[in-house]
Amino acid sequence: MKRLLTAGVIPVVVGGLLAGALPASASTLNTTNIPDRYTGQTLDWHACAAEELITLPPGTDIGGLECATYRTPRDWDRAAERQDLTIAVSRLKSTGPSTASVLTNPGGPGGAGRWFPVTFRGQEKLRQHQDVIGIDVRGTGKSTNVTCRGTADLVRRLDPRDRDPRNLNQILANAEHVAKSCQAASGELGPLITTYQTIKDFDLLRVLLGREKINWVGYSGGTWLGAHYAQQFPQRTGRFVLDSSTEFTTTWQNSFNRQAVGFERRWRQDFLPWMARYDAKYHFGTSGEEVRQAYERLRYTLSRHPLNGNGPMELEGAMVYMLYKKQSFPALADLLVKVRAGLENGEQAKADALAAVKDAGDFPDAQDATFWNTLCGEGRFAGTRESLIRDSQRNLDRGLLMAGGGVLNASVCLFWDKQPRPLPKLDGKGVPPVLIVQSEHDPATPIEGARKAHAGFANSRMLTVTGEGDHGLYATGNAAVDKVVDAYLADGVVPADQSVPGMPLPVP
Repeated sequence: MKRLLTAGVIPVVVGGLLAGALPASASTLNTTNIPDRYTGQTLDWHACAAEELITLPPGTDIGGLECATYRTPRDWDRAAERQDLTIAVSRLKSTGPSTASVLTNPGGPGGAGRWFPVTFRGQEKLRQHQDVIGIDVRGTGKSTNVTCRGTADLVRRLDPRDRDPRNLNQILANAEHVAKSCQAASGELGPLITTYQTIKDFDLLRVLLGREKINWVGYSGGTWLGAHYAQQFPQRTGRFVLDSSTEFTTTWQNSFNRQAVGFERRWRQDFLPWMARYDAKYHFGTSGEEVRQAYERLRYTLSRHPLNGNGPMELEGAMVYMLYKKQSFPALADLLVKVRAGLENGEQAKADALAAVKDAGDFPDAQDATFWNTLCGEGRFAGTRESLIRDSQRNLDRGLLMAGGGVLNASVCLFWDKQPRPLPKLDGKGVPPVLIVQSEHDPATPIEGARKAHAGFANSRMLTVTGEGDHGLYATGNAAVDKVVDAYLADGVVPADQSVPGMPLPVP
């Protein structure tokens, strides 16, 4: 059942500095025993150059974005050893007097976020008095990097729907190879790429920014970071928005295991009926089921006749990310049309299909390495080779087919040979109100996990966006979402649990 209360607000002011307040000195802000050699740094802000930003979308306006770096202990438990990392940050200054800083994170774990503040350029209410801060977290982007030596893509190549024991064994062998390569290549730094270390980097940044508290907007994997920071530093937690939420009250494994349901639901209930509605354009079928069957025929053909080595997993690697946003539905439909033409027609059609698939699901090596070091380096991973194979078959038997039903291609952590850092208990006790924002059909962080996190995290609020499946909601054009979130972030108005409608699907 939906756990939604009637719309309403509770006018409670939380977090941030009051307008006109002066930032405190580092000595009064440093309540967590950070060594003076780190709190005495000055952020040398300068206009960002394009080469200082990773994963910058083409055509992005970076005007007004400022960059800086700071040093942080490589290991916060041994900060006195003076072994440092570099953290790359950015700032989009407030349009009026600056009284607060809102830190942002695009997800991952491991997504580079230094470029990210530019996506908030149009959020006028948020930016009136808040600097928007972007961060390349430790391990990735222009911060000190870790690496998997380019091997991480191996876990995405083989098709778990091919149940030949030799194929299943090779999938697990690839995962084992990735685990060993990542750990060997990341060396002593790898075990220090964890949420525990990263949120301490954030708390140092808070001091360097001169803030008693920080505000937060984190998406996807950024909800995990935000929740962990709030639990560890409740007195330094201002207004925290957790958008498209992980199930941060459990393990990474449990949270990611929900994705098979999320992607299949988004595929069958949102995309397939949408593509069928425009059959006159795409010619894939006039009902969602017809389109699905047409896709299954295409997928089978591609498994037997890959396009220059690109088979079903390369295609679905591109497809799953196009399911994140409804605005990508036309591009996804065009991709399927091009791949079908490439399989049926001549060399030019094949070239067009390859161009459409190429690099759509690729990630920078440092992002992959940060991802696996974080997932495998904290919290328990349960299972054996045999149980993972059984779980993947169970998903396929349930009709969870998108990307092979998951599970096996996420088995790298099974072969991690270092003891993971225990995860703290996240129950929200003593934490100021945080706001979870969630769409009903989110594919990557399904709503079932967000609801469990909400139920288990005291004093959290949940804004559910109905009739919606986008992953990432605030500052993406939904005025009803922005109104609630802006009132919370800018004015401290903590909403009650409530729902607002989503945005319509696009017309191709």
